[in-house]
Formats: sequence, structure tokens, C-alpha cells
Amino acid sequence: MAQKNRLTPYLFLAPALVIIAVFVLYPIGAVVYYSFTDYSISTPPVWIGLQNYAALMVDPIFWQALEHSFIYLIVTPILIVLCILLAILVNRKLPGIYAFRAMYYIPVVSGSIAVGIAWRLMLDTNGLLSSLLMTLGLAQEPVQWLAIPQLTLPIAMLLTIWMGLGYYMMIFLAGLQNIPEELYDAAQIDGCNAWQKHWYVSLPGLRPQIVMVAVISSLAALQVFNEIYILTGGLGGILNSGVTVVFYLWQQAFRLQHAGMASAIAIVLLVITLVFSIFNIRILERGSEGE
Repeated sequence: MAQKNRLTPYLFLAPALVIIAVFVLYPIGAVVYYSFTDYSISTPPVWIGLQNYAALMVDPIFWQALEHSFIYLIVTPILIVLCILLAILVNRKLPGIYAFRAMYYIPVVSGSIAVGIAWRLMLDTNGLLSSLLMTLGLAQEPVQWLAIPQLTLPIAMLLTIWMGLGYYMMIFLAGLQNIPEELYDAAQIDGCNAWQKHWYVSLPGLRPQIVMVAVISSLAALQVFNEIYILTGGLGGILNSGVTVVFYLWQQAFRLQHAGMASAIAIVLLVITLVFSIFNIRILERGSEGE
């Protein structure tokens, strides 16, 4: 009877464990194996050891993609600052404030594909932005914004920031509404003005949300793909100006059919994201110990 009772929890866990094994553990193991092979999808994999990783080390496009992915991390502090300010702005009891919050959340529910297409049309040669500049006399001829290599990555980053404002704003707004009003009253009694109250009360109270947003947004920035794909039409921009690690992985796997090389890129990306996750968890643990 005791033996049967010990097996009961595992019987309940069995369906979830099977799903995890099939859809998580097996794919990870397969990618690790394929990263050591010459695998072109249409032909069986051939074991080549560390040749894929050695090729990556001397691949200039891979290093360019890695540089772009790290540059993309700039969106994280920008999002944190803007979303905190926006959350403070909408955390007021004003007429129509709920509609104002909903307006900022529209890009989140619209989807990255739809928003990316809208931005691409807006930035096209005959798009809204070029037409507006010509109407105002600020440009003499239409500008093809996405054909300028120096602007491809910044435009994609702006798109990511614009799409993420509403989502992360809601996280900070929930955090602000959980801060006791008595703390603001005490700060006012101590002589703090409006901004000082937010500096000494709101920011410390939002520390868990700041850490969470930093983790989520930094991992999302490292894995950005949709924005680059839509804005550049799947080409990665002129001179690979918009290629990131995940986009380069997609190119290797589905355009060039180098599944072995793509798997090696995936493993490198996995290691990088693990390092970022561990780093952010350490920050979270230090913050908890400080409390």
C-alpha cells in the first residue's frame, strides 16, 4: 500500500513529464547533436565534430550579427525608463484615463507582424513619413529609410520599443498600485515634491518589476526576429545591417539549409541567454537579501 502511495504523485506528473521530454528535452538534445554534424536537411547528418563552431569563430557575418544583438540590448534600459514614466503618468484618477491606457496597449494586441508591416509601409519611399517631410519642405525627394544601412537597426529598435511600451507599462502600473499610499503621504510630510516622492518611494517599490522587465526585455532583445524580418523583407538589410543572431540562424537553417551550422548558432545563443538569466537571477537574489 505504501509503495502504491509513493507512485501516485508520479502518475499525476507523468503526462507533463512526457510532454516536456518530447517537446523540450528531445529538441534540445537533437540540436546539440546536429551542431556537431554537417546536416543540410535534405541529406542525412554527417558527424564533423567541432567544425561548425570553428567556422563560426571566423565567420564575419556571425560576429556582425552578435554585435547587432548586443547593440539591441539598448532597448532594455530605454523601455524601463519610458515605461516607468508612462506608468506614473497614467496612474492618476483623471477623466478618460482608462481609454488612455488602452491606447498605449493597442500595439501589444496588434501583433508584431501587423505592426511591422504598418511601419514598413510608413517608411517606404512613397510612405507617410516621406510624404510628410516633402509636404513640410524638409525633404526635396522621397527617402527610402530602410535602404540606409545605418538606420536599419535603429528603426527596428524603435519598433521594438514602441510595441513594448504598453505591455511593460502595465507591469509597472500594477506595481505602482501595490505601493501603500501612506508612504507617499509620509514623503510629502518630510517635504518631498512630486518627483522626489517617485524617486524615494516609487522606484524602490518597483524594484521587483524593474528586475522582471530587465530579464524579459533583454532576453527578447537577444532573440529578436520578427521586426528584422518584416522591415527588411527577409533580407536582413543592405550589407547585413539588420542581421541579428536569430535572423542569421534562420538564414542558415531555412534559406541556406545548413541545419548543422544553424544548430551551432542556436547552442551559442542558448549559452548567452543562460548567462544573462543567471546574471539577472543573481541581481534578484541580492535585491531580496537587501529587503
